Amino acid sequence: MSAGTPLAIEGCAIATMDAAGREFASGHIVIEGDRIAEVGEGPAPALPGARVVDGSGCLATPGLINCHHHLYQWLTRGLAQQSDLFEWLESLYPMWACIDAELTLVAASAGLAALAHSGCTTSADHHYVFPRGAPGVLEATIDAAETIGLRFHVTRGSMNLGRSAGGLPPDGIVEDDDHVLAATQQLIDEAHDPAPSSMLQVAVAPCSPFSVTRELMRSSAELARANGVRLHTHLAETSEEEHYCLERFGVRPAEYLDDLGWLGDDVWLAHCVHLSADEVARFGATGTGVAHCPSSNARLGAGVAPVEMLHAAGAPVGLGADGAASNEAGELAPEMKGALFAARLRGGPSSLTPRDALRLATTGGARCLGRGPDIGSLESGKQADVAVWDLSGLGHSGIVDPIAALVLGPVGGVKHSFVGGRQIVEDRALITADSDDLAVQLGAAARRLVERCS
Repeated sequence: MSAGTPLAIEGCAIATMDAAGREFASGHIVIEGDRIAEVGEGPAPALPGARVVDGSGCLATPGLINCHHHLYQWLTRGLAQQSDLFEWLESLYPMWACIDAELTLVAASAGLAALAHSGCTTSADHHYVFPRGAPGVLEATIDAAETIGLRFHVTRGSMNLGRSAGGLPPDGIVEDDDHVLAATQQLIDEAHDPAPSSMLQVAVAPCSPFSVTRELMRSSAELARANGVRLHTHLAETSEEEHYCLERFGVRPAEYLDDLGWLGDDVWLAHCVHLSADEVARFGATGTGVAHCPSSNARLGAGVAPVEMLHAAGAPVGLGADGAASNEAGELAPEMKGALFAARLRGGPSSLTPRDALRLATTGGARCLGRGPDIGSLESGKQADVAVWDLSGLGHSGIVDPIAALVLGPVGGVKHSFVGGRQIVEDRALITADSDDLAVQLGAAARRLVERCS
């Protein structure tokens, strides 16, 4: 299909996820160029020369948005299986210190392919491990995103507080402040595209309170705001982190960030499991976003984020697959069910609905990444990021509500997906790369990493 050829998806149920919550039992979506031209009930209008996609038995939603990931971790899945976060990190840091650009490219390509298969059209990635003598690791993730075809928010992470200074990471993988800030500024200058149609944006992302000094946290915020880009870090993921911050700083993790001037509507934070009621209210008042990572939090036994409280307070909340070393699936669609189940375990059956869960994965994620006007809902003028889910099979047939079928039913891959009008998945097959070949490459790369570190 040429760039100028209109595309019509019709005959499908549609969940627009717009502010009015419009849904159509059988509707159409018209795409012209990289934007949605029309969404409505019934068949598409006659469009001479248009390509028509039959959506019978399907549900069309906005493409899902992954707010937090560590793509390089695809190389170290299945390890430290009974560890809490600190034990898990201490076990895996030595392996991550052995990555290079070649290994990272394979890992990132495989991880982004898995996301694409799960209906994801936009992903953030938090890269904070920069082994000495191994240039180009972050650039490899950008190359992978360009090949697979997802919108990409690359966050330049950093760690400067090594074990000898009271931090958690080994001294061999921390950087000095001047290098971090210069490299981050260079990345912003060379890669950040703020346009509504942007396929690549940059954020500033020191790793965590237990791996970054107070001074670098402040400098990172100043750098981000001077350049008009967003801020990201891990926060309040575990009770161990809370104890660390109380012992070292005399305050809880969220209070620590607030004291540094970090909270604001240009910030989104990963996890935020351990927040007090006052901290939740503060997030809502400042517009600070949260990337909720239910599978990773369960895998590491970290707890359940207070999503319903954050939502009630008005804080943006999106979903994150998190690193594949703490979520071996690495897909986003299952996180909708995970978020719903986790919320109900915490607060009862009315805590989160299937539509709430889908909103976390779409408009909530768009708000966290500062892309609300561009992506996250199916509306005329927005970017044509669309996921089409086949609900006609045995696993979903008979569930009258298609959104409930998608969120509560068996988790399957997306049938079709489009990013800015460009098709990425067609009839369940990734068309920008060979998924089977990526699987072979990933297995070989993981073995090389083990051999290198042994």
